[in-house]
Amino acid sequence: MANTRSAAKQARKSSRLRLVNQKVGDELRQTAKKIKNLVKEGKKDEALALVNGYQSQVDKAAKKGRLKQNTAARRTSRIARLLKTDIKAPEGRPKKAPTQVAKKKVVKKKTEAAE
Repeated sequence: MANTRSAAKQARKSSRLRLVNQKVGDELRQTAKKIKNLVKEGKKDEALALVNGYQSQVDKAAKKGRLKQNTAARRTSRIARLLKTDIKAPEGRPKKAPTQVAKKKVVKKKTEAAE
């Protein structure tokens, strides 16, 4: 329980803002899930129609401080990349591509017997 009037007011305010933030986060997750499912089903036209609204929602959330700027950029980038490629939506974290290891050049020494 809050000790002062200002602390009580702050507690009420933070509980209200928490609900708003939860609602915004839920909407963003639901929209992203819809887009991913549409891409999996091969309905890219319908997914493309949802993407503009999704990007707008993410940008507004970042502007109001509900998401960090880098998080917003990462989310929009992943959705855009998903639409660009024909690859299925990643289930979890995207896997890194294997790096190619440079082969060492083997230099053959000249033998003295060749002379």
